[in-house]
Amino acid sequence: MDDKDIISTEPAAYPDTEDSNLKWYLRNLCTKDGWIGEYNIGFLCLPNLPGFAKQPPARFIGIKDRLPLAVAIIMGFQHCLAMLAGVVTPPIILSGPGPQHMNLNTEYRSYLISASLITCGMLSMIQMTRWRIPGTRYYMGTGLITVVGTSFTIMPVAESSFDYMYQSGYCPTVKNANGDITQYLPCPEAYGALLGTTMACSVLMILISFVPAKVLHKLFPPLVTGITVTLIGAHLVGSGLKNWGGGSGPCIKLPESGNFALCPNVNAPNALRWGHIKYMGLGFLVFISIIIFDIFGSHFMRSAEVVLGLIVGLIVSWTTGYVDTSVINEAPVVTFVWVKTFPLSIYTPAIIPILVIYMLIAVESIGTITACCDVSGVEVTGPVFETRIQGGVLADGINSLLAGAFTNPPMSTFAQNNGIVALTRCANITTGYACCVFLIVMGVFSKLASVFLAIPESVLGGMTTFLFANVLVSGIRILSYLKWTRRDRFIAAASMTLGMGTTIKDDWFSYALTNLKGTNTAVNGLIISAEMVVNSGFTIAAIVAIILNLVMPREIEDLENEENDHHPA
Repeated sequence: MDDKDIISTEPAAYPDTEDSNLKWYLRNLCTKDGWIGEYNIGFLCLPNLPGFAKQPPARFIGIKDRLPLAVAIIMGFQHCLAMLAGVVTPPIILSGPGPQHMNLNTEYRSYLISASLITCGMLSMIQMTRWRIPGTRYYMGTGLITVVGTSFTIMPVAESSFDYMYQSGYCPTVKNANGDITQYLPCPEAYGALLGTTMACSVLMILISFVPAKVLHKLFPPLVTGITVTLIGAHLVGSGLKNWGGGSGPCIKLPESGNFALCPNVNAPNALRWGHIKYMGLGFLVFISIIIFDIFGSHFMRSAEVVLGLIVGLIVSWTTGYVDTSVINEAPVVTFVWVKTFPLSIYTPAIIPILVIYMLIAVESIGTITACCDVSGVEVTGPVFETRIQGGVLADGINSLLAGAFTNPPMSTFAQNNGIVALTRCANITTGYACCVFLIVMGVFSKLASVFLAIPESVLGGMTTFLFANVLVSGIRILSYLKWTRRDRFIAAASMTLGMGTTIKDDWFSYALTNLKGTNTAVNGLIISAEMVVNSGFTIAAIVAIILNLVMPREIEDLENEENDHHPA
């Protein structure tokens, strides 16, 4: 974080009073103080161009301070833009074509994007609203701007599960005379199995919320979480590059004929072979635009740089004829959750990887909420802070359960919005609620959501590759704070041996137990479970790291370093 982004505890520009916020807004609805106040909008919106004077920073607005209505709306929209790409990316990728995806039609895909936006808006309100559970000492929610979105960490598990479902016949396919799969048919049942499994496993995270944070830190130290997040990011970057080349479906194998001889298929506007220079150029345009917005953009533009880069790519691809507008025309005007439903079931081979995911989400939530407390100017130690951590992790667990019921994968607290709080110097929770309203409105009006489906996959790939690389960098950042004792290096090397190896060669263990498969369904299920765990790089790495961290003796030097170790948010 730059010096200019650091939050200071200076007096608030809009002091709190005994009047309720509602009375204050009604009394000042037609006044400048009620709409804009003294907030320096120029600090937020003016670009960072050479030769232009730097705007003085805005005054810090705390969680209980008065916030002018227009400023709340603008900042809420800024929070919405900052998380928009992360919210829509999982449903776009998981519902798309290919052996690791659901191959759904545009009607279902458009619905899933809308459902993701609506669900994130509704469940973010639950996460941000802090209240004490009656009759207990426990809390629900954080009382801070801790918005939630679909966790990227579920994507490797989902892709592996869908792949096994198609290979095993759980999902329908078309095969040629030689028995080779030539087409992957839509499989909403696969998504229902994913949702059912994540809902069942979410109980673990709910239970974790009642475990003291210090105990969780002992079980899942930065060494374990850093390795796991790094490998998840490495897997996701590969997925993004596939889309950058033109698509991650069957066209990636460059068949000489058939519906997928071109990407994403032969019926797409201006369809080309996978890896064509024009596709690469569209993705590169998005990537360069993101860099330019970060260098020269205002605080507002920098916080929304990923979406703005996507918009640049959309405009260029639209004018050059790569956008399929029929997707937008066919989408309904409005929609809501449960317009489309999926048959719930439990896919047992995915249980262990999903449990690992929930443990990781819980640890990540602790770091994210700690960072949010820091930039919001509230306590980062003591009983109030501990109840915010407990309430936030519990809300993430409840939200993950509700997300499945709302036809959405598990939720996690979005860390990037902490950067918005730091950039805007505003921690007032009203901006978070405004963000939720924007997300819900975008989801309800499904033609807005369907615009994301119309964007060429190469444009999405340029955006998602950068987005996923941030996950990889987050893992590296966590590891960078370690003291890197001999014990740390050994555990990292041992876990990376299998973790990175299977991330690069993801079918390494696929043939080891082939001879044991037969007609026994239970045995076959156990074999598939073992294959999924070993072939999932981050899962096997996390298991190895956790076990070694618990059993390997600590030297005196290690214990001293652990006491002084700084765990980044």
